[in-house]
Amino acid sequence: MLKPEVDSLVPHVPFNRRTFIKAALGTGFAAAVLPVSAQTIHTDSEGLEAGEIAVHSGDTLVPAYRAQPAGKTHLPVIIVVHEIFGVHEHISDVCRRFAKQGYLAIAPDLYVREGDASVYPTIQQLSEQLVSKVPDEQVLGDIDATVAWAGQNGGDLNRLGVNGFCWGGRIAWLYAEHNPRVKAGVAWYGRVAGDHTAMTPENPIDRVADLHAPVLGLYGLQDQSIPQDTLAQMKQLIAQGPEAGRGSQFVVYDDAGHAFFADYRPSYKKVDAEDGWRRALVWFKQHGV
Repeated sequence: MLKPEVDSLVPHVPFNRRTFIKAALGTGFAAAVLPVSAQTIHTDSEGLEAGEIAVHSGDTLVPAYRAQPAGKTHLPVIIVVHEIFGVHEHISDVCRRFAKQGYLAIAPDLYVREGDASVYPTIQQLSEQLVSKVPDEQVLGDIDATVAWAGQNGGDLNRLGVNGFCWGGRIAWLYAEHNPRVKAGVAWYGRVAGDHTAMTPENPIDRVADLHAPVLGLYGLQDQSIPQDTLAQMKQLIAQGPEAGRGSQFVVYDDAGHAFFADYRPSYKKVDAEDGWRRALVWFKQHGV
């Protein structure tokens, strides 16, 4: 992985073409997770169109990693919402995994205005100096723009799903509450409750009445960052909420902690990760994605 430039820590201005092509999105891993595990999965791009594209969102050109079966159109669409670490190699690999299943999968860089997640040496610094500055409203708007791009580039927006991990798991819940076109969501260890701040004024648990689609929540019982009682509260509110979301399900793996799907980290739980992936694919098919 190339050394980051010093000015990478400076918040991004709206993208222009020169800065956009400076580095390939979805390659390498964030500094905060190095060294990566030997068990890291790599999915090839044979038979796929895969790589970096640009999405216009307001006055900003948002880079995104896209993978889809080569030469195909009218494809079901899955928005892949990245972890706290941004669109690095694991997220681009997940896009390729979905594309191998026949999807147009696209992961926008939802931090593009605030900075480069790959350069922060610790999770704490990344969280405090970058992620805490990213407004939910902006994130949802960038995903809206990404969905629109997919619809104009071979995607069938009548078959739209959202899949998110960690930070992105929370966003997956919020997006299923935000966009009525979403048919199904999968949230991997995404918080449903938390602090209310200027950047995060509402959490998924606050917006259950707006849930437009069923969400599959995949969690680890050993995850200290997500209290089980918040999941129980969410489940209860969903049961009393709109019919569209009542089919949501929660799966909690007894021996798993946070990030059990992240094959490049020590937290990876192979059996649970593989089971969760199978469930996610069935879930999307089951709900018309």
